[in-house]
Amino acid sequence: MTVFYLVAFLSLFFAIMTILSKNPVHSVLYLVVTFFTFSIHYILLNAQFLAVVNFIVYMGAIMVLFLFVLMLLNMNEDSEPLKSIFVKVIGIIAGMCFVIVLAASLKLLKTSPPLEVIDPEIGLVGNLGKVLFKEFLLPFEISSILLLTAMVGAVLLGKKDKKRL
Repeated sequence: MTVFYLVAFLSLFFAIMTILSKNPVHSVLYLVVTFFTFSIHYILLNAQFLAVVNFIVYMGAIMVLFLFVLMLLNMNEDSEPLKSIFVKVIGIIAGMCFVIVLAASLKLLKTSPPLEVIDPEIGLVGNLGKVLFKEFLLPFEISSILLLTAMVGAVLLGKKDKKRL
């Protein structure tokens, strides 16, 4: 139970650091650590597949893409637009709405007894594969054909036409 609270504190801390960081590269790195703490939460919830997918997709692919975009933008003090008073007022209003919603949700928060795991095998990848290939075989195959069609279409759209050159 203390591991959960430690990881939850780290998640909140790094999420706040993501928002408050002035340097965009540091902000993305804090977001990577935040996603890593989410993966730890998934492991604590016995959802190993979600933890691995979160680790590979969000931390591996999307965050690297964010870093590349930030580095390609080459943002500095001269290229940043000036923030108008209107944008600042909207930000303050949105922040106050967030504080009100957070305070109301904390007021209504009721503590519940800890959850008991009925089936400890429920979040494992092997069981997910069994369900996916037995009960949901047709939708799985249809989605694979759809993804294959999208890949072929992307290759054909990206291919240069020799006749136009």
